[in-house]
Amino acid sequence: MSTRQIHPTAIVAPGARIGDEVTIGPYTVIDDDVTIGAGCIIRNSVYIANGARIGDECKIFSGAVIGTEPQDLKFSGEDSLAIIGDRSIIREYATVNRGTKASGKTVVGADCLIMAYCHVAHDCVLGDHVIMANCSELAGHVNIGDWAILGGGTLVHQFCNIGSHSMIGAGSYINKDLCHYLLAEGNQLKVYGLNKVGLRRRGFSADVIRTIEEFYNAIFHSGLNVSDGLTSYLQREDPIAEVQDCVEFIRASRRGIYRASK
Repeated sequence: MSTRQIHPTAIVAPGARIGDEVTIGPYTVIDDDVTIGAGCIIRNSVYIANGARIGDECKIFSGAVIGTEPQDLKFSGEDSLAIIGDRSIIREYATVNRGTKASGKTVVGADCLIMAYCHVAHDCVLGDHVIMANCSELAGHVNIGDWAILGGGTLVHQFCNIGSHSMIGAGSYINKDLCHYLLAEGNQLKVYGLNKVGLRRRGFSADVIRTIEEFYNAIFHSGLNVSDGLTSYLQREDPIAEVQDCVEFIRASRRGIYRASK
């Protein structure tokens, strides 16, 4: 006995793999090469295109479009994926394009909230628990770490990286890399310090928060450039794991990082 509830006006291609206890609303269209995990709720007028892989217990709201071709002139029709992790929520009219041959996939992690009218472009990778508030848009090849929050109307340039547990205010524009744990805002983005409230809520101890803050003070306020500041810090300190993550993020940056405001 089927546990699926599929509205009679929905169009579900015969090859689509639909899990148990899935609800599909009216006028939704689901292509053949699609997987939808158990317990998902797909509202009305959603389009889930070939290459979409939806995890368990996701909610996809009216007008959302998942897995359509990337908006990239280099795309030549290659097979690729758009992956949505378990329990993620995609709100009204949000769009998630699939990847290109550069990586083969676009990924939205587990427990994410992608609010209305957001756009996740080709080859982006979002970690778990990411929040994109309304009308935020990512260009191609953007990476966002776990627990990062983008305020409404945030725009992110292609190939940028946003660190874990960072928080970005509404209406911001990002064209460089933003390190882990930082609080930033503005059309000309400014870093205002650590996202201390967010870190406390997620169980970071006072000692760890203080150590991260001391690291960024050494990098941003020592009077040295970032490379020399990093070298100086590592010569005198054995970094904890959270700081080592920051070190690796800075070393891997190709677009340069935002420094804290003075």
